[in-house]
Amino acid sequence: MKYTDYIYEQIEIDEPVILELINCPAMQRLKGVDQHGYLHNPKNIEFHFEKSRFNHSIGVYILLNKFGAPLEEQIAGLLHDVSHSAFSHCIDLLKGSGEKQDYQDSIHDQYIKNTEIPKILEKYGIDLEYILDDSHFPLKEKDSPDLCADRIDYILRDAVIFEEITPVKAKYFWNNLYIKNGCWVFKKMETAREFKDLFSMINRIYYSGIPTAAMFFSVSNYIRHSLDNKYIDETDLYATDKEVLDKINKYLSQDPMLEKFYYQMNHNENFENNLNILEDKVVQKSRAIDPVFLDGAKLVRISDVDLAWKEQLLKENQPKQYYLHFTKT
Repeated sequence: MKYTDYIYEQIEIDEPVILELINCPAMQRLKGVDQHGYLHNPKNIEFHFEKSRFNHSIGVYILLNKFGAPLEEQIAGLLHDVSHSAFSHCIDLLKGSGEKQDYQDSIHDQYIKNTEIPKILEKYGIDLEYILDDSHFPLKEKDSPDLCADRIDYILRDAVIFEEITPVKAKYFWNNLYIKNGCWVFKKMETAREFKDLFSMINRIYYSGIPTAAMFFSVSNYIRHSLDNKYIDETDLYATDKEVLDKINKYLSQDPMLEKFYYQMNHNENFENNLNILEDKVVQKSRAIDPVFLDGAKLVRISDVDLAWKEQLLKENQPKQYYLHFTKT
């Protein structure tokens, strides 16, 4: 199968187990799940295929494949987001994990076991429990602030979507990576610094900023209200974004509160952080990386040579707190 990706260009996917997993219903559903949750300000980019969880999942697989990870690690990378509900991390606030954004991780193993994926893996003699254990896969997943395939792919993918870099620049970054001692390493300090700065900017504006906090808050209210009123049930959340919206929005004309939440989630630029009103507190996850680069024969982190970044790194990793006030009705 030829697959064209806007980060990694065209590749040939011919591994039978990978092809079967890509085409299974659990993976195909991700084509209708927005990577960012919902309409995403400040650029308010609407959903399209390039913003899907499917695209990101394929991207993680491609990256691991390009850098020679074992097949099992490529499979784990492909499947790493399959347990995301509709609206992605917006659901974390609903489930009480907004600060960590880890609800999807907490249900990941059980979700996979309830899909067709175990039978596919069994067919190819691949141990499901091995795939579910991230300790086997240092390239696919590592704790912050280390780089891993997941972080590398989503920052490059998002930076291109939000028009902060071009696909050519994204290629420049991944072309300047290599693997050493189970770690992602930049070939030179300048590229590592540039990538760190890009990640920091994307985190500040798009991941931990008030527009995203307002999006998570308004969408979670919309979903919570719909669950409480039985417009949907929990199982509906594992359809696509559009299917969930279509099912809920039938009730808009008869439910003023639902209409209010829907208006807010479509106008989240009208929220402000107001410490004088203290209406709705939202704690938003913040992310940071500390890339490793090659210095002669040594592997060195940016924080080892930049003490200002070492201090800033601690601040950037701290969750951001907002008191949201809707400024327009």
